[in-house]
Amino acid sequence: MSKQEKIVRISVGGREYPCRATMGALLRFKRETGKEVSEIGAGSMSELLTYLWCCVCSACAADGVKFSLSLEQFADQCPMDAFNDWTSSLAADAAAGEKKTAKKA
Repeated sequence: MSKQEKIVRISVGGREYPCRATMGALLRFKRETGKEVSEIGAGSMSELLTYLWCCVCSACAADGVKFSLSLEQFADQCPMDAFNDWTSSLAADAAAGEKKTAKKA
């Protein structure tokens, strides 16, 4: 884990799970949707929710945490505030990455 990688946990269905972007999450998203993560439509909540599920699935697999919720079960139990917090952190990370790239240029 890099020094800059944030440890994110998400509470779903009364349990807390690790959640982070991994190469496995990218593969899962492609398998689930047929799209690359970079193709997620602006404002597509269903695609973002699917990507969130993929990030949780992959982080759990990498960390050895049992996670057996299907996408629909996950969606049924994912509180809207947890989803909103996660999407806000994605936007903040993207903005920080753009700033860093601009400084290097």
